[in-house]
Amino acid sequence: MSEQITRRTFIKRAAGTVLTAAGLGTGGYFYAREVEPRMLDITRHSIKNAALPSGFDGIKLVQFSDTHIGFQYSMEQLMQLITKINKLAPDLIVFTGDLLDDPRHFTEKTKIISMLSSLKAPMGKFAVYGNHDHGGYGSDLYKQIMEQSGFTLLLNNSANIKLLDGSSIWIAGIDDAMLGKPDLKASMANIPNDSYTILLSHAPDKAEEAAHFPIQMQLSGHSHGGQIQIPFYGPLVTPPFAEKYVEGFYTAGPQNSLTLYVNRGLGTTRLPFRFLSQPELAVFTFISEKTSS
Repeated sequence: MSEQITRRTFIKRAAGTVLTAAGLGTGGYFYAREVEPRMLDITRHSIKNAALPSGFDGIKLVQFSDTHIGFQYSMEQLMQLITKINKLAPDLIVFTGDLLDDPRHFTEKTKIISMLSSLKAPMGKFAVYGNHDHGGYGSDLYKQIMEQSGFTLLLNNSANIKLLDGSSIWIAGIDDAMLGKPDLKASMANIPNDSYTILLSHAPDKAEEAAHFPIQMQLSGHSHGGQIQIPFYGPLVTPPFAEKYVEGFYTAGPQNSLTLYVNRGLGTTRLPFRFLSQPELAVFTFISEKTSS
């Protein structure tokens, strides 16, 4: 996909490049290439919403994203991550896209399926496509890996998470915005309007459209938190569909009805650096207002 570079964008990127070169130096270069990319920030958040059924109070969801295996993130790092996730004992696990950096050169399909299969989540594991999952004719490979690993791959559809008391929430997922064909209407077609719904979208900027649907929470990745951030300046470069929402929490919609969380992801792409944008594993604990009130 071609990206139109405006004069303002060009100046911003050029200035950022100069600041980066001046600020990193030898020590900063080593830190940004060898140290920070191997760090892990486990962020913990509480999600409180009136639409959450009381039975889901205390349910734990773990989100990981953007591993980009094969560029800088290794299979060994993935195994360490899986061990950490399992120690967190999540009820739900979601992956928000970009598993492999370049599917054309990935040769360890059987091994990665075995590794991802070891992730434990009694209420389910769910995933969506990222742009790199489609790139290099990788769509079918990604589908095979995720489904054979026990993940439900949501491609413009949804899944119902139901408790024994009959209460439920929904998880919807849309295709990637850059190289796929996202269809929010199709993904929401089977979901009752009064349900608590989580949308998985690799691209965070789709929140602008998602806010027009009865969706309470959107989980995204793609941005890498800018991957390189300059003090008092911000992200050096953000990709298309992650230009407005870069990291952390936001609200969207006319009445701020949708809460968006943008995960910084785990790997890197294009440049093998992270600076002031640590790799992230996000843990969300649901709090029902019906229980807490």
